[in-house]
Amino acid sequence: MANRFVNNRISYHGPGAIAEIITEVNNHGFKKALVCSDPDLLKFGVTAKVTDLLDKNAVAYEVYDNIQPNPTIENIQSGVVACKKAEADFIIAVGGGSSMDTAKAIGTIIANPEFSDVKSLEGVVTTKNPCLTVFTVPTTAGTGAEVTASYVVTDVEKRRKFVSVDPHCVPEIAFVDPEMMSSMPKGLTAATGMDALTHAIEGYLTKTAWTITEMMSLEAIRLVSKHLRSAYAGEKEGREGMALGQYIAGMGFSNVNLGIDHSMAHILSGYYGTPHGIACAILLPTAMEFNACATGEKYREIARAMGVEGVDGMSQEEYRKAAIDAVKKLSADVNIPTTLRGIVKEEDIPELAKNALADACTLGNPRDVCVEQIIEMYQSLMK
Repeated sequence: MANRFVNNRISYHGPGAIAEIITEVNNHGFKKALVCSDPDLLKFGVTAKVTDLLDKNAVAYEVYDNIQPNPTIENIQSGVVACKKAEADFIIAVGGGSSMDTAKAIGTIIANPEFSDVKSLEGVVTTKNPCLTVFTVPTTAGTGAEVTASYVVTDVEKRRKFVSVDPHCVPEIAFVDPEMMSSMPKGLTAATGMDALTHAIEGYLTKTAWTITEMMSLEAIRLVSKHLRSAYAGEKEGREGMALGQYIAGMGFSNVNLGIDHSMAHILSGYYGTPHGIACAILLPTAMEFNACATGEKYREIARAMGVEGVDGMSQEEYRKAAIDAVKKLSADVNIPTTLRGIVKEEDIPELAKNALADACTLGNPRDVCVEQIIEMYQSLMK
């Protein structure tokens, strides 16, 4: 079996990277952009860092901001209408995962109108045409959406989120500029940072991991473990390290799969609107404990990447515990909750578990899982 690896055609990294947007607009000969960004980023002037560049260089654009934290089918469909009305020939997504996922879905439907119902994009999709060109400018360090071949959509009617996997939706160019992330509040820095760590750990452990993705996942674990605390404290070096770490994590997991942590987290966001990164972080130690028996020696390398000393002298049981404890310590240091109390309703758990089992990420989990085991994991975090 051949392993496929898909990435942005071009990516720019480092302070000031967004200036290269103009270079690429000129290289492509684009005439008008649809700028996808959420209302808060517009309100606080973050999006303006990009639109000011466009204004200065006489690049026409229209802004689409009907984007929710967990983008819905309606958000995407109205975005398709806005893109057509604007007669935009490319899209610039400025924001976190929600803005970038919305842009990827809009661009996919513009190029493949047979998927205009959005729901038919669920799962592994084979679209005929590449997505309308999307430039991504992440403003959070965590989702990796600027480089991934997937996006997540909320079906409000069914109170669930679903994943679309499509190599045609990988954004053509990413501009990973840590200066665009400098205004992130501490809570969002923590949540998105732990999302990046979850991507890296699950991407490393997934059944389909292979040499290149494992290498990337381990480096992402190392970078997030080294830099998240200082990013949380607002330090420049930490922001820069997290910008790189979350991108590398995205490169890794996008080419393989994730696992039960993400499956369970998707359902919490769909049911309760729980921020994705918070859900992932709360669930991560529990998911790691469940999967430990199916991971061989991988937890030793996770522990090592997280800075645990003396792992080569530890027994398997010891280094597995050390890896999980390191995750718990990092999560605690950035004030992530440790329980689902106040988020999950006990009576919902059977239905949550059923939907989590059906989530696309479950297929990548290193250990086979059933509904009863997922129920037990949810219930263990209600104490």
